[in-house]
Amino acid sequence: MSKLDDVYAKLQVKTGAKLALVVLDGLGDIATREQGGMTPLEAAKTPHLDALVAQGCAQGRMIPVAPGITPGSGPGHLALFGYDPIEWEVGRGVIETLGLGIELKNGDVAARANFCTLDAKGLVTDRRAGRIATEVCERLCGILSSKIKKIGTSQVFIYPGKEHRFVVVFRGAGLEGPLTDTDPNREGLPIATAKPLDPKNAGQKKVAKLIADFYKLALPLLAKEKPANGFLMRGVAHQPDIPTIEQRYGLKAAALAVYPMYKGLSQLVGMTKIEGPETIAQQFERYVKEYENYDYFFIHYKYTDKAGEDGNFDAKVKAIEDFDAALPILLARKPDVLAITGDHSTPAAVKGHSWHPQPVLLHSAYSGSDKLQRFTETGANGGSLGIFEAKYLIRLMQANAKMFDKYGA
Repeated sequence: MSKLDDVYAKLQVKTGAKLALVVLDGLGDIATREQGGMTPLEAAKTPHLDALVAQGCAQGRMIPVAPGITPGSGPGHLALFGYDPIEWEVGRGVIETLGLGIELKNGDVAARANFCTLDAKGLVTDRRAGRIATEVCERLCGILSSKIKKIGTSQVFIYPGKEHRFVVVFRGAGLEGPLTDTDPNREGLPIATAKPLDPKNAGQKKVAKLIADFYKLALPLLAKEKPANGFLMRGVAHQPDIPTIEQRYGLKAAALAVYPMYKGLSQLVGMTKIEGPETIAQQFERYVKEYENYDYFFIHYKYTDKAGEDGNFDAKVKAIEDFDAALPILLARKPDVLAITGDHSTPAAVKGHSWHPQPVLLHSAYSGSDKLQRFTETGANGGSLGIFEAKYLIRLMQANAKMFDKYGA
């Protein structure tokens, strides 16, 4: 615990307030001439968000990690939960595996994987294999699982996720992460080689050889499949020891997320995963039902990020409008403190995550009003919250819930 965390802990008091963090994944964007000089937030029709802003909100922009650093979803969300993403580095494979409900044992190393499309030369032509159906992913994972159960003395476990995603877990003595990704991060390149981040670490070197051997066994089994005839691996790591939300903030927390990775992130910090809801409307309905049972709710919405990664401006606008249409369900039982934001920016023009600060809206009885008309990047630039590091958002939420005593005389 840092000195600042210790100060917060000493000031913290119980108030019984309800806090909700609503994350539109990859919400932030940039205005370009090709997009009519507007961001998707500016182009979208959002009457319910507009009405919330009119009631009085504070707005600002958040830096997810540090200026100029493009975050993955793991660091982006950990920062929103108040964990410095530089200090608490968590492998994506661990997060995805936990999100699938799979328990990791000490010594396990997990990797998140994507089925991809390879050409005749072994170059990646589609990093997501056309976002194959989940049923296809399950069939392909079944093929791999039936043929690859052990490499040397280490066991291999393969679990399907949603669409093109799956996880691989290596279990054996002396294994350790993290390693570099085999994802080249753009098309037109071959599958990269997983390498130890510490070349002197014997456990990492052992896992690097395991992954190389896994590819030698697995790729021939997929060679005749279309379009998923290859795969990429990311976030190769082991599970860290991390304090829970309740230990850190005194909050009993719940997560309403659809995709495994975000369930895993919430589980990693001790949130209760609430299973069942598949749409944002269902997530809000479940939030209302569970309102009295938890102090803090994390509600995740994926489709803004999906559209941004596809470079589809219109789809991102529609995703925001679909979210806004469901928002009255949550607002009917508004929490004491409500934050609406993204975990990072995913501009449609970039077709991927970016370093641009994401907009944030904060509403409470004490948030004040920035007298803005809408929730947009342009408006947030002039908001009273200014530009701050995302790891402080939960502290601002606590302050708006009057959860801190005065510091000093």
